[in-house]
Amino acid sequence: MTVHAAALEAAPTIDGEDFSRVAFTQDAVDLLVRLIDRSGPVMFHQSGGCCDGSSPMCYPAGDFLTGDADVLLGVFEVPLADGQNSEVEFWMSVEQFEYWKHTHLTIDVVDGRGSGFSLEGPEGKRFLTRSRLF
Repeated sequence: MTVHAAALEAAPTIDGEDFSRVAFTQDAVDLLVRLIDRSGPVMFHQSGGCCDGSSPMCYPAGDFLTGDADVLLGVFEVPLADGQNSEVEFWMSVEQFEYWKHTHLTIDVVDGRGSGFSLEGPEGKRFLTRSRLF
């Protein structure tokens, strides 16, 4: 079994919690740095299915509108090549969170075509969510 180690944990954002619910592998961090360099600040929303399966979708920050129907699972400080950090929010719908609330998510990268809506689409890579029970 391949272990996909977390390289960067998100800061907790849910009231009353002091643990991270989501992390990025080093491959995901490396791809994020390239995307941020190309597109500016980004955000994630965990897709709930349908056309893109259950893919973590990467958008320019603010392009995916969130509201009361969404939960902010965590905020990352992604280190950039210039020594600065870029804040990356990770969101999920409230309805989907009810199913996944007992899991920790690790966002990884695999070869393949990402969604046409997600920023990594042209990279020949796609983000993938791996989960484990708390």
